[in-house]
Amino acid sequence: MTSLTTTPATATTPATAAKSAAPSRPQADGMAIASFVLGLLGTLVLNIVLGPCALALGTLALTRGTTRRGRALLGLALGTADLLLLAALTAADGTLSWHLG
Repeated sequence: MTSLTTTPATATTPATAAKSAAPSRPQADGMAIASFVLGLLGTLVLNIVLGPCALALGTLALTRGTTRRGRALLGLALGTADLLLLAALTAADGTLSWHLG
């Protein structure tokens, strides 16, 4: 007589697999949007702070595989523009702050 022994297999359903992979994607999408918004705001105010933040968040979003790749790339472009604007205004005015008029 042969005995059949079965070992309990760990069942992974598509729902449990999606739950384990899901948290990184929304975080990356949020980072891409935050990068875009901070880069856009940085062209107006606090470009010395918001420009590097936009660059960092855009890079992190791209490395984590965001589905909003265009927003992350725009965040990188705007963050770079923030720092270039800061450099140009600093060279023209001689200070880290700028004003109109």
